[in-house]
Amino acid sequence: MDKQIIEQFIKNAVAEDRGDGDHTSLSTIPAGTQGKAQLIIKEDGILAGITLAVEIFSYIDPSLVVNVLLEDGAAVRYGDIALTVSGSTHSILLAERLVLNCMQRMSGIATKTHAIVQMISGYPTRILDTRKTTPGLRYLEKWAVRIGGGVNHRIGLYDMILIKDNHVDYAGGIKNAIRAANQYLAAQGKDLQIEIEVRNLSELNDVIEEGHIDRIMLDNFSFDDLKKAVSTIDGRFISEASGGITEENVAEYAACGVDFISIGALTHSVKSLDMSLKAC
Repeated sequence: MDKQIIEQFIKNAVAEDRGDGDHTSLSTIPAGTQGKAQLIIKEDGILAGITLAVEIFSYIDPSLVVNVLLEDGAAVRYGDIALTVSGSTHSILLAERLVLNCMQRMSGIATKTHAIVQMISGYPTRILDTRKTTPGLRYLEKWAVRIGGGVNHRIGLYDMILIKDNHVDYAGGIKNAIRAANQYLAAQGKDLQIEIEVRNLSELNDVIEEGHIDRIMLDNFSFDDLKKAVSTIDGRFISEASGGITEENVAEYAACGVDFISIGALTHSVKSLDMSLKAC
């Protein structure tokens, strides 16, 4: 966990929610009132965000006492209690929605990721996320993918060169794009991996002929062409399948022998896991 990123996120999220005060709690509950609440799981899945929840409670009120009963990555069932928190009721209520929003979203992602990882457990292929994340929540969403058993692809535009179809077209072709990328890294003194997306076997042959890359993304390939591509690559580069991959066909993609499968749906269209924070 990157403490600096998390602290900034919590600071911004609390300010967005609180504004000039939680006037409902301030008007209905006497100052100094103490209470206790428990976080109740209302749907089966994989738990994610407990560590973040502890940080949120601590940021809002360091005097709150949090008792963690289930850890991140735990398989949970309806009715499980993930944690209890006690102390100032004003503080608990201020933290409530932020804790739930984060944990529900993260647990939904972890649950989806875990399910897909299990579907290909008989293959060495690993599941990757993408940059198809919610602005401002990328760190949390990619954290949840890891909790669910997936692997993070690049975090942003800064930690890897990923030459996609638009880059290739604007650069005037695959070989031009690869050469320019390597020249740029040399000139900037940067040590970044280079991945390039290919749309067909002809483009794949161009990439292999040029070389000087680390990973090849095989985008929207048919199963037959994907098998041919993996055979052609023959372990010389890392292979990644992308495009149109779902829970229904992910095992068939893994059977083609690729090293990685990237799935944007892990983060861009996932259902949150139901849970609530209730006074007890």
